[in-house]
Amino acid sequence: MDAADAVPAAFDPWSADFVADPYPAYERLRATGRAHWYGPTRQWLVPHYEDVSALLRDRRLGRTYTHRFTHEEFGREAPDAAHEPFHTLNDHGLLDLEGADHTRIRRLVSKAFTPRTVENLAPTVRRLAAELVGRLVAEGGGDLLSAVAEPLPVAVIAEMLGVPEDDEERGRLRPWSADICGMFELNPSEETARRAVRASIEFSDYLRELIARRRRDPGDDLISGLLGVAELTEQEMISTCVLLLNAGHEATVNTTVNGCWTLLTHGVRPDVADPGKLSTAVEELLRFDTPLQMFERWVLDDIELGGVVIPRGAEVALLFGSANRDPARFGPTADRLDLDRAENPHVTFGAGIHYCLGAPLARLELQAVFGELFRQAPGLRPVAEPEWKPGYVIRGFKELLVEV
Repeated sequence: MDAADAVPAAFDPWSADFVADPYPAYERLRATGRAHWYGPTRQWLVPHYEDVSALLRDRRLGRTYTHRFTHEEFGREAPDAAHEPFHTLNDHGLLDLEGADHTRIRRLVSKAFTPRTVENLAPTVRRLAAELVGRLVAEGGGDLLSAVAEPLPVAVIAEMLGVPEDDEERGRLRPWSADICGMFELNPSEETARRAVRASIEFSDYLRELIARRRRDPGDDLISGLLGVAELTEQEMISTCVLLLNAGHEATVNTTVNGCWTLLTHGVRPDVADPGKLSTAVEELLRFDTPLQMFERWVLDDIELGGVVIPRGAEVALLFGSANRDPARFGPTADRLDLDRAENPHVTFGAGIHYCLGAPLARLELQAVFGELFRQAPGLRPVAEPEWKPGYVIRGFKELLVEV
């Protein structure tokens, strides 16, 4: 595969320097072609906005292939049997389903994310954001990640699912999610897999117990609502709840922290007095430093990209971070932070049938948290330069220490 020569040495997702700033490598990828074979992960890298956007909608690609092929027919080995609890949990979730099962479950779960439902959550989201930021301000600062960015979306999702506030397991939701999401990084280690399997078992066991409680004593929450849906199996319900937590907070947590660092280092502040301008600023933060840098798809039928035929059985890595900085779509200011950017069709939430159901809720949370941060702490400043976590696919800081 001669295209391997086109991948610049700077593209190294296990390098701390690359994770800290992958954008120069993306620029070189865009300049040298539309599809690049990358041997270390055995994937085709796709860096251009137009291609990423189109392939997200192309049904010749899929998040899974098992709805059409066996592992043998697709030229792939079956997953390690020791990892079965993770794969059972993951494979029954909306994100990794295709075909009729995806359509069925998305139709059922989408009722939890209607505009009216999200708007009904708005007072709770704004109250939680105000309380968390107020606590940070009262203490003169602290770690924005653990004090504000993580607790807000986890609390919102827990409330949606009906996890009681006094439930001692509520504090384990975020660690469980982090361990499970470790499997979405490139070439995860065996230790990462062990943590993901353990978290999958523990989280699933907890949800089974919570589902049993809701069967006995239904409430006004998503689990109680899903219990009334006959065509949803218990495993599908469990996988859906786990996905809502994982997908419902990872992007929000990292956009909050990465976005705050971007604002502080660029010396700019969103106009928190104008909801429209605040919304526009949030969209730009989602584009400028994308929390999910890469999204993977299996090639179900041969595709051609820039003269390169990518065969069935291959895997493509859609580079969201590169697409969102592509001058061909965002013009000569693609690498510039512009909080007033009027047209901003970023791909941060995906596209096509797998477009993020929780995008309206994420936007609500981000507008609430940035609004409160710069309303209550206009003089917010960083204490030290933060350190990036080693993961590249889900990219964020270990912490962000700030003072008021």
